[in-house]
Amino acid sequence: MTVAAASGEDRALIERFLEMMAAEAGAARNTLAAYGRDLAGASESLGGKLAEADAATLKRLGEQWLPLARSSVARKSSALRRFFVFLAEEKLRPDNPSDALPRPGGARPLPRTLDHGDVDRLFAEIERRLSIERSVPNLRLSALVELLYGSGLRATELVSLPRHLVRRDQPYLILRGKGGRERLVPVSDRARAAVREYAATLSKEESYLFPSGKAHLSRIRLFQLLRNLAADAGISPDRVSPHVLRHAFATHLLEGGADLRALQTMLGHADIATTQIYTHVDSRRLVELVNQRHPLADPK
Repeated sequence: MTVAAASGEDRALIERFLEMMAAEAGAARNTLAAYGRDLAGASESLGGKLAEADAATLKRLGEQWLPLARSSVARKSSALRRFFVFLAEEKLRPDNPSDALPRPGGARPLPRTLDHGDVDRLFAEIERRLSIERSVPNLRLSALVELLYGSGLRATELVSLPRHLVRRDQPYLILRGKGGRERLVPVSDRARAAVREYAATLSKEESYLFPSGKAHLSRIRLFQLLRNLAADAGISPDRVSPHVLRHAFATHLLEGGADLRALQTMLGHADIATTQIYTHVDSRRLVELVNQRHPLADPK
């Protein structure tokens, strides 16, 4: 089953959602195809009214999946949950009824991330470009990557930043993220310096820090810029996306000893269980700590 199987408004919204998943989360082609099939199937089951479904309707839909394997139910539920989060974030509906969907048990997949060497190669490529020409596109890319990796912003938050929000004397941003929750986001000296040099190239009439036409830079264009940067840095473009750099921000902070609660605040997670997925990266550091610092560790 393809997206074309969905009808009317559902089809257009599903296509927009898949476009977002490709741009912001760097979803692979097979993943996008699976999401498309699951959403089209749900739309067909609901007579083309998936986007309008309420909690009771989704509960009944979930009950139809009971004969399926647990992994299939988990996949379908995940696709629909992401779809309804997208609709709510884009203000295409005022609520998110997806809590009514089944939640079969199972391990949560670990986030894709980059190691320190990968990040170093990305920044080395940016420096190489800037050493050749400190052009507006190169300065913009530098500011984008510094904010993505240095502050852990979501792609949507980054591209839609108001121009005035990053200030010379303020080492943090106050953002309104998912669910309308405000959070404090740190901005490093490096990021502020990169933004300052880039912002100096903008017209005083610009409302957005990263303008494009009459609006702001799109998530798709941001995704394309990062993939091109990765390719030139000698990294497989499939491994790099805005979401992967957000994961790298969280992973490397935790490796460096950051407090999980502080990380939760910086990432804007409503539930610390979401943040705890990053503790998988800490296992190597904890083993080294025990081997080096435990009283019974071999002094050699």
